[in-house]
Amino acid sequence: MHELPVTMSILSIALEHAKNVQASKIIQIKLSIGELSGIVPEFVQSQFNMLSKDTIAAGANLEFHRPPSKLRCRNCAKIFSPEGRNWICPNCGEQKVEIVSGRECYVESMEVA
Repeated sequence: MHELPVTMSILSIALEHAKNVQASKIIQIKLSIGELSGIVPEFVQSQFNMLSKDTIAAGANLEFHRPPSKLRCRNCAKIFSPEGRNWICPNCGEQKVEIVSGRECYVESMEVA
């Protein structure tokens, strides 16, 4: 379960930025977690609730943005969204692809008081 270290990092980043702006409460954290990241938002939310107890982030709402998977064919440069595990280029039929998006995992923004 790799969500725990990710969640710990999210909380650490949020607390550090809140401290830098002298906030007394973290209200919301917007996260970008791509489809290919392997991170399950529900696990992040439950672990965040547990880890943030007794901090200014307790009760903060986590909002998840799930960027879709995008691949680029290395043969013809076509960018496409894969269907399931089918990573074959719909333009030329090659399977030589690189991931353009979908592995993101970062804090987009925060709302503090």
